[in-house]
Amino acid sequence: MEDEERRDVGDRQREREKQSQRSQMGRAFKYVILGGGVAAGYAALEFVRRRGDATAGELCIISEEAVAPYERPALSKGYLLPEGGARLPAFHTCVGANDQLLTEDWYNEHGIELMLQTKVVSADVRGKTLLTSSGEVISYTTLIVATGARVLKLEEYGGNGSDAENVCYLRNIVDADKLVRAMRSCPGGNAIVIGGGYIGMECAAALVANKIKVTIVFPGKHCMGRLFTQKIAEFYENYYTSKGVTFIKRTAVSSLEISSGKVTTAILIDGRCLPADMVVVGIGARANTALFEGQLAMDKGGIRVNGQMLASDASVYAVGDVATFPVKLFGGEARRFEHVDCARRTARHAVAAALEPSGATGDIDYLPFFYSRVFALSWRFYGDNAGEAVHFGDLGFSAASSSPKFGAFWVNKGRVAGAFLEGGSPEEYEAIAHAVRRGAAVPDVAQLAREGLAFVLREGKSGAARPRSGERGGGGGDKPSYAWHATLGVAAAVTIAALAYWYARKAPCLVKRGF
Repeated sequence: MEDEERRDVGDRQREREKQSQRSQMGRAFKYVILGGGVAAGYAALEFVRRRGDATAGELCIISEEAVAPYERPALSKGYLLPEGGARLPAFHTCVGANDQLLTEDWYNEHGIELMLQTKVVSADVRGKTLLTSSGEVISYTTLIVATGARVLKLEEYGGNGSDAENVCYLRNIVDADKLVRAMRSCPGGNAIVIGGGYIGMECAAALVANKIKVTIVFPGKHCMGRLFTQKIAEFYENYYTSKGVTFIKRTAVSSLEISSGKVTTAILIDGRCLPADMVVVGIGARANTALFEGQLAMDKGGIRVNGQMLASDASVYAVGDVATFPVKLFGGEARRFEHVDCARRTARHAVAAALEPSGATGDIDYLPFFYSRVFALSWRFYGDNAGEAVHFGDLGFSAASSSPKFGAFWVNKGRVAGAFLEGGSPEEYEAIAHAVRRGAAVPDVAQLAREGLAFVLREGKSGAARPRSGERGGGGGDKPSYAWHATLGVAAAVTIAALAYWYARKAPCLVKRGF
């Protein structure tokens, strides 16, 4: 026993010496991906496909998490289900795009160094170095910033309770494990969900599946206020209500009462007190840009990049949640998207651009794409919710309807700018995506309202395409194509199946969105 203890002490001492040597010497890589989320996994796969296996010192991923990159959207879906929930390694990237499953072994096999549980505390863009919390200096030739976003805490809005045992956020596996423990500790109890956006709505559905009573509190006039119209929101709120969920709108939680380390009551700003066995907070996120403030140009909460995903310094690319880039569909207007589809596509585009810096890849041509599944519902949105919303289909909720189908087009300057569809088929989703991509002309809004899906299905590829500033048709890189969106529609469907096949019929709360 003493010999074993001495060996353990010796091993720890040798490891400390190695860490000290690394801190003093540092390491150098040609390419460094900073961040270990969805974008990092897709960037790594794109690198291998274009370059082959990495050589020693060529490619490194630095991540604060303890596991290799995974499909983060699975956390608010399968991971929270009461039975047969998704667990790693089943949802490592890039299974979310029906692609390879990138386990830690995959990175090792392809020569990519994973620096897990490693926090970078400062960055020197001019010197091309990163400093870790252990004191090690990592130098690079090209940096891909994929730092993602962080959840906003209650304390940032004057609230309290984030450290309580039963107050949960959801951004990573550690958060998801805490949420699962909280749910299991209060079967049949009361959950307060703070926030009516993506996380709030998806977690509420998971809580219902775990037979927990749910109250959703948010200050807006309806759920999903950044995307849904009032009519669309009313349908989903009525649906959730039929599942036992209570909505309290136009107010907020002012404080949480805590006893023995746990929240017992949520107090609203109007004085109402709600009993709480657990609290889930989904009040938004902020891009992780702090390391680069004052060193790179910023815009709209993110790092400003061009169509190649290249930042204001020629050695730095930014992708995913942290990147603000020009969107051709919006006439080159810079936007930032916190969505898994954007993380995947911008990561791949940045790697292609970094490996072919001559500009051969062209500028990214991104079609904004959001989707979700809750309970037995499934919707997709493409484009921009700008202009006049033209609804179609039956938006009236009926408990007897098992397969509702409805949606909306947003018409801006006589053309389709955005489209939302609940309950569509792959062909119908393909059709609305194509209508948005080409900016289908709408000569008669009333006709569009009457015909709904029939309008875009009939129009097909006909009609004048939306003119784009600085383009003569085509464009480089991710070229607009009807076929591509057919592939996207199929891929999204397969994504859902890939993450949920083993529990598809076990629970009423299957969701796949990727925000």
